[in-house]
Amino acid sequence: MQTHFTPDQLHDPAIAVADGILRKCVHCGFCTATCPTYVVLGDENDSPRGRIYLIKDMLESAKPASAAVTLHVDRCLSCLSCMTTCPSGVHYMHLVDLARVRIEETARRPWHDRLLRRLLRALLPYPRRFAAAMAMGRLGRPFAALLPARLRAMVEAAPAARPTAPLKPQVFAAEGPLRKRVALLAGCVQQVAAAEINAATIRLLTRHGCEVVVAAGSGCCGAVDHHLGGEAAALDFAKANVDAWIAEQRAHGLDAVVINASGCGTVVKDYGFLLRHEAAWAARAAEIAAMAVDVSELLADLPLKPNGAAGGLVVAYHAACSLQHGQRVRDLPKDLLRAAGFRVVEPTESHLCCGSAGTYSILQPELSRTLRDRKTGHLRDTGAQVVASGNVGCILHLSGDSSLPVVHTVELLDWATGGPRPKRL
Repeated sequence: MQTHFTPDQLHDPAIAVADGILRKCVHCGFCTATCPTYVVLGDENDSPRGRIYLIKDMLESAKPASAAVTLHVDRCLSCLSCMTTCPSGVHYMHLVDLARVRIEETARRPWHDRLLRRLLRALLPYPRRFAAAMAMGRLGRPFAALLPARLRAMVEAAPAARPTAPLKPQVFAAEGPLRKRVALLAGCVQQVAAAEINAATIRLLTRHGCEVVVAAGSGCCGAVDHHLGGEAAALDFAKANVDAWIAEQRAHGLDAVVINASGCGTVVKDYGFLLRHEAAWAARAAEIAAMAVDVSELLADLPLKPNGAAGGLVVAYHAACSLQHGQRVRDLPKDLLRAAGFRVVEPTESHLCCGSAGTYSILQPELSRTLRDRKTGHLRDTGAQVVASGNVGCILHLSGDSSLPVVHTVELLDWATGGPRPKRL
């Protein structure tokens, strides 16, 4: 793709990155076939190729984001399926994230939209605040049908279970010979809304010889702010995590930073890029990004010891977009489940997003529900007894409209190697 940025524009590091990405696009359109919003809406502007043109025009013109650019970029799930499909290596993730920052800085959104986005950024990254919001959401469930679409989506997204207190900084000792020492990203939403995921992860890792550290000072990965165009806040979260994990690494040593929410993992693995211009953090951020692994990547290096509890249970594996497209981790979770004694099946259109995508289910409730209905239909068609996934957002989203129990992959692996049966089963 030909670009027309001026020399002065190219002095801006963000524009220079965008220029390099845009020039790789060859207009082939392969991305349209695997883009969820294009598959559903059939609008070229709601395809990666269409959005690339809109973003290019916005950046070259140096004008405030138009209503059209804002609408169609907002509809993007950041599922990154297009990056898996693209034959030219277009790094759409960095381009759309840059566009979101520009839109947040220049677009004139309606007041209620601005308020909702600020509310999400003020609540989700902070476990105690989110726990209070969850409690209010549970009280509002009986009245959900009376609320506007976005507020209804917020109330419906609140899990029925009572919120759990966040994990405190601590060390969980390994059982038996020490194989690895790892830091666990406890997360923000996950540790309050689905604490059983961290509990299963810690049991599973310690049982197989890992000392697990929840480092003081670590917290939200920054994904919520990052995907809502809040660049400064996202970088602050990233810096705090880098400082916490590097301090732990220097003091006691770490073999890996383990992440069991793939949406967070995609961001942490990108810390080297996000903090590349921050002199005090760039090298350390790159070090942490290189140490970051999805929990399935770590488990593949451990000798798991199945005890027969799986009993051939049929598991439909839902591949979270952030794991299969963002991190290119596709076969490991399925291989681990099979090795533990489960029978794994995959749904039709396994490459398409379920519609969760972080805050997307709240900001784009109609599209999100359409994609969820499509996904849950395919999952039911597999004939499975349970659904497994590697991302808490997908788990909570699919649980809201599924006749099948939905659990994290580590919950099943924990059960199959001596842990308790997952509650959702």
